Amino acid sequence: MAAPALAPRRTTGGIVTVWVVAAVIGVAIGLFVPADWRAAWLVVALGGTLILAFAVQLAYGRSQGYIRRVAISILGALIVLGVISLGFGLASIVPG
Repeated sequence: MAAPALAPRRTTGGIVTVWVVAAVIGVAIGLFVPADWRAAWLVVALGGTLILAFAVQLAYGRSQGYIRRVAISILGALIVLGVISLGFGLASIVPG
């Protein structure tokens, strides 16, 4: 039986990492993907961040709060990609 950690690592870093990766992927999609395919690729990016969130939280090795940490990671990634998608939509209606 393993002894409990006296000072466990903070899990905030793993959550924010998923959010930052979602933002980087969203901007890359905006730069390199044609406007007709952006929505489809944003869904693929959200799926990729889901897998990343599972991997990052499993790497921490703590079972307490695992579902909550993954849910916060994915919800944050969804919000980040949604704001980026909103920016794409607003940019497409502005003439120029």
